[in-house]
Amino acid sequence: MKLFNKLASVLLVGALAFIFVACSGGNTASPEYPILTPTQQPESSGENYTEIVENEFVSTITNPNSYFSIDANTASYPNLRSLINNGHSIPKDAVRVEEMLNYFNYDYPTPEDGEVFSVTGSLFDTPYNSQTKLLTIGISAQKIEFSNIKNNIVFLIDVSGSMYSADKLPLVQEAFRMLAENLNPEDRVSIVTYAGDDRVALSGAYGHEKQKITAVIEDLVAGGSTAGSAGITTAYEIAQQYFIEGGNNRVVLATDGDFNVGLKNVDELESFIAQKRQTGVYFSVFGVGRGNVQSDKMEALALAGNGVCSYIDSQKEARRALVEQIGGSMVTVAKDVKAGITFDKQYVESYRLIGYENKLLTQEEFEDSTTDAGEIGSGHTLTVMYEIKMTNKEFVSGEEIAQVTLKYKPTVNVGGNEIEVDLVAGIKTDDYHAEPTTNDMFVASVVEFALILRDSKHKANANLNDLVTRLDCLDLSDDEYKEEFREIVRKYRNTVEG
Repeated sequence: MKLFNKLASVLLVGALAFIFVACSGGNTASPEYPILTPTQQPESSGENYTEIVENEFVSTITNPNSYFSIDANTASYPNLRSLINNGHSIPKDAVRVEEMLNYFNYDYPTPEDGEVFSVTGSLFDTPYNSQTKLLTIGISAQKIEFSNIKNNIVFLIDVSGSMYSADKLPLVQEAFRMLAENLNPEDRVSIVTYAGDDRVALSGAYGHEKQKITAVIEDLVAGGSTAGSAGITTAYEIAQQYFIEGGNNRVVLATDGDFNVGLKNVDELESFIAQKRQTGVYFSVFGVGRGNVQSDKMEALALAGNGVCSYIDSQKEARRALVEQIGGSMVTVAKDVKAGITFDKQYVESYRLIGYENKLLTQEEFEDSTTDAGEIGSGHTLTVMYEIKMTNKEFVSGEEIAQVTLKYKPTVNVGGNEIEVDLVAGIKTDDYHAEPTTNDMFVASVVEFALILRDSKHKANANLNDLVTRLDCLDLSDDEYKEEFREIVRKYRNTVEG
């Protein structure tokens, strides 16, 4: 509970400086994202984010290789959106650019039949820095229909007193009602709640018993302290009781913050969850609310459990995560996903990985098949960005600028093929776009906005007015979430200037 109470505070305190502007340019709030005035802002209670020390440029002469773990976490973007829409200032460590980039869908080629991933590249001039170029590595995961998977899901719900407000337990209830509507008839669903103690509210109901599941969800009431660790232990016991061999067995935690009763040691919880993932039960985290968010702990627990960490700030986001993209949220297609990029010294003088600061690996960790790395869900698209400084060598058609190697273990969520697979792709001179595509310009805009929010030393000439102008030139009409991003940037710009 504290985990999310603190997340909520830092998010609250973080959002003061940012207000959302509608397409008309006005300052009216979206009905799904109400704005809190400063007088409505609750006291800060110490939300925590993992410290981010931005990656610097690395010379290819001394080190042409870059290694890191990849996952599909998206929590940073809806968290920032909530901060901005509710008029709070932005903690710089709340800005995780890879999670912002990976929130959106991109038109990367789908994997060929039998393949788990496709990898493509694009190189173009950096819009906000005339001295560099941006390299985009686009990764698209195979899509497995949720209806084709047998699911055993345990909802682990924080019902402590801090979950009382409308953006917490009621939002969780709405989110899980949506998920229940998408269950397959033979799926198994359990509900474990925790406050002063833990309680099994529903044990092993079938997916076709939607009224029964919904009734239990609707009857939940917030009150009491938080016994999070006890709830996790019980949730795993229930998940094991209804374990589906070859299926999707998963504990899904919904909370507003930290655990303040029972085990508080996050390292112990991580170790416990990591042990349980060996049984084939994964662990995902959905955060809600303002004032108590503990992003660092939530991400650590999700990583330990081979799951995803997401943040739900509205019914719209709940619908996106648990209806529109339910496969990506609930079905893992590859685990221990690692990326290695080798730059050609003839073309690249130096490079800087944008984001993934806390996921960097050594060469030994990259090559070690036992290294615990990230998990990717069904149908996810992911974007890796580098800012690079080129040498004076003229482009020769067909030559490689960089080589990308993905290492991963394919899986239909549990077990599956434990053999590590390598996928190698080349980024060539022909991938340079003198005229950036719409996709190029959008991902560059997300990066630029992140640099501005962080007041990064690497922002060069990035500024909100130019960013808004560039976004206004893009046709984003086929993607409501990208259109919304444009409005958020415009709203933040108007607030800062106002």
